[in-house]
Amino acid sequence: MRLVLREETFPIAGRFTIARGSKTEAQVLYVELEDQGCVGRGEAVPYARYGESIAQSVADIEAVRSRIEAGLSFSDLHDLLPAGAARNVIDCALWDLNAKLTGIPAWRAAGLKRLDPLKTAYTLSLDTPEAMGVQAAANARRPLLKLKIGGPDDLDRIEAVRANAPKSRLIVDGNEGLNFDDLVRMAPEMQKLDVKLIEQPLKVSEDEQLLGYSSPVPLCADESLHTRAELDRCARLYSHINIKLDKTGGLTEALALKTAAIEAGLGLMVGCMVATSLSMAPAMLVAQGAEFVDLDGPLLLARDREHGLEITGSILHPPRPELWG
Repeated sequence: MRLVLREETFPIAGRFTIARGSKTEAQVLYVELEDQGCVGRGEAVPYARYGESIAQSVADIEAVRSRIEAGLSFSDLHDLLPAGAARNVIDCALWDLNAKLTGIPAWRAAGLKRLDPLKTAYTLSLDTPEAMGVQAAANARRPLLKLKIGGPDDLDRIEAVRANAPKSRLIVDGNEGLNFDDLVRMAPEMQKLDVKLIEQPLKVSEDEQLLGYSSPVPLCADESLHTRAELDRCARLYSHINIKLDKTGGLTEALALKTAAIEAGLGLMVGCMVATSLSMAPAMLVAQGAEFVDLDGPLLLARDREHGLEITGSILHPPRPELWG
């Protein structure tokens, strides 16, 4: 097996801003695995919040290149690399390669009966309330909007979005930007504004304060939840979890985490980093049947990858084999 590994950059349409900062381009890690004339592809986004970088992820993969090129199973890969972007990009490329080698689509290999189109959220970047109202008005026909918050005017932001998108379901994403008092004060107001979900309001180091708190709006773990290792803890604090392949370290662990979360009675959200359709395609397998789907990465880019997902409004159609799976 031959491994090709490189960094790629895709421009974002405008600026993407959350509580931790802004960016104007998506930097992704791209992998090809070639075997017997077939090529499997993967994409991942190393995330600084988790101590990752493109350079470090490349170094981590290069350190085990010989093991990968010698051929390995999914369980071998799980033992070889820790959860994170480096393992994700190899894992997803392996799924794609196996589909190409066997002729069995990845969704079928994952045990699904079919792969249905999905209705994704669309993310509104953190900005002034007025600017976020403008963003909301421009996207008011989308069925699900996710708005980033992180400042003293947060309720004004939510009110502006609700006023300009009265029919959309709303997710509010704190990206660890609130404290517990903020949450207790704001959650009833968010309920009045018909917010359906609050994502990661508190810092991971502070979310034990949620123990025993009954929020009027369901709470979803994002930064607090990476793999099955954190599931029991999060189940005590949150009603929902956000599964992202870059956190789980690939589709293999993401599918296992989904199964365990359902057994634990948790609600599911499947999310993404800002990335191309190649990152979204494997996540679509995990997102089948999820209550909340947030796979809008390509919608936030000025230019997607060749053979990208067909997207109609907020509907993601299943990937073609030329893309993945």
